[in-house]
Amino acid sequence: MGDVRSVSILGVTGSVGRATADVVKAHRATMRVHAVTAYRDVAGLARMAMELEASVAVIGDDSLYQALKHALAGTDIRAAAGAQAIEEAASSPVDVTMAAIVGVAGLRPVMAAIRRGGVIAIANKEPLVAAGTLIMRAARRSGATILPVDSEHNAIFQVFDRDRRGTIEKIILTASGGPFRTWSHAQMESATPAQAVAHPNWSMGAKISVDSATMMNKALEVIEAHYLFDMPADKIDVVIHPQSVIHSMVSYCDGSVLAQMGAPDMRTPIAYCLGWPGRCKTPGSFLDVLSAMPALTFEPPDHTRFPALALAYDCLESGAASCLALNAANEVAVAAFLDGQIGFTEIYSAVSSCLEKIDRLPLDSIDDVVLSDEAVRRDILRYIHKDRSAKAAAGHS
Repeated sequence: MGDVRSVSILGVTGSVGRATADVVKAHRATMRVHAVTAYRDVAGLARMAMELEASVAVIGDDSLYQALKHALAGTDIRAAAGAQAIEEAASSPVDVTMAAIVGVAGLRPVMAAIRRGGVIAIANKEPLVAAGTLIMRAARRSGATILPVDSEHNAIFQVFDRDRRGTIEKIILTASGGPFRTWSHAQMESATPAQAVAHPNWSMGAKISVDSATMMNKALEVIEAHYLFDMPADKIDVVIHPQSVIHSMVSYCDGSVLAQMGAPDMRTPIAYCLGWPGRCKTPGSFLDVLSAMPALTFEPPDHTRFPALALAYDCLESGAASCLALNAANEVAVAAFLDGQIGFTEIYSAVSSCLEKIDRLPLDSIDDVVLSDEAVRRDILRYIHKDRSAKAAAGHS
C-alpha cells in the first residue's frame, strides 16, 4: 500500500473490531484511525482508542460520557457519546469504515456511512438481513462500495465475476458444521451454552458461535448473499466443509468452480477489505498449502438435525418482513439460551413459531425496520415467557 489510508472502526471492542485493530496496528505507517466506537465498554474503548491513536472515541450509552472523558484524560482523543454521535462518526469522510456493531443497533450507523459514500466494510449480518433492499438501494444512490467481511461473502466477492454475471451458475457458501456437526438431536437437546460456543475452528463472539452451532448463521448468510450479489435463492447453495479452508465458491457455466482459500482467521478478510482494491499483508495466520494442508472434505447439510437453514429460503420467498423477523427472533432466542432460559433445540422452535404469525408489513424506511424489529422481539419474548410458564406448571402438576 502507498498513501496513508484513514479508517473508522464501529464496534472496536468486539471480536471483529479487535481483529481489525490488529491489522491496522500492523500497518501503522499506512493506516490512520479516525473514529472508534463501542456501546458500554468504556475501559475497552479507551484502551483501543489510545492503542490506535484515534482522533475520536464514541460510547453509545450517553450516560457513560463522563467516564469515557475521564478515561481519555491526558490524551488528544475527543470523547463523544450517544447514538447520534455514533452516526456522526460513521458518516465521517474516511477511506474505509469498518461496520462491526453487533445486532440491529448497527443499522443506522451503517446507513449513515453508506449515505456518505466511500467504502464500507460490513461485518455484522443484521443490517443486510433486516434491511437488505434499503441498504443496497442507498449504496447505489450514493455510489458507496460495500465490502463483505464475513469470510464466506468475502470469498465470494473475490471470485465473483461482476462483469459477466450471466456466466455464473450459482454461489456456494461453505459451513464448518459447528461444534455439533456429528451430534444426534437427542444430544443437542441437552447441549449447554459452553458447548455451543466452543467452535472447532473459529474464535468468535458467543452469539455468532451459537448461530454456527444451530447453522442459523448460514441461514442468515444465504439472505446476505441474496442481497449482496443480487442472486436468486435457487442459485445459492450451502455445503458442509469441516476444515474451514475453502471459505466459499462460485460455479460458472463452463464447469469451472472458483474457490477462495485461507486459514480460518478473520484477519484475512479484514486485511482484504482494508487493502481493497489492492491487498495488504495480514498479521494473521497463513495457510501452508504445501506441507500442512489438511484433507478437504465436503458433505450436504443435514436439514433434519439442523432445520434452521431451510428457514432462509422460506423467508426469501415470503419477503423482507420475514427476513427481518428471522434475524430479530433468533437474536432474542440465542440470548435466552445463553441465559439458561431455553434449551438449545428450543432456539429453532421459538424462532419458527414467531415466523408463523408475523405481520408482513412493507419496510420502506429505517424507521419501519426498527419498529418491525421491536415488534418481533416483543412477540418472541412473550412466546418464551409463555412456554417457560407452561413448563413450570407442568412440572408442578
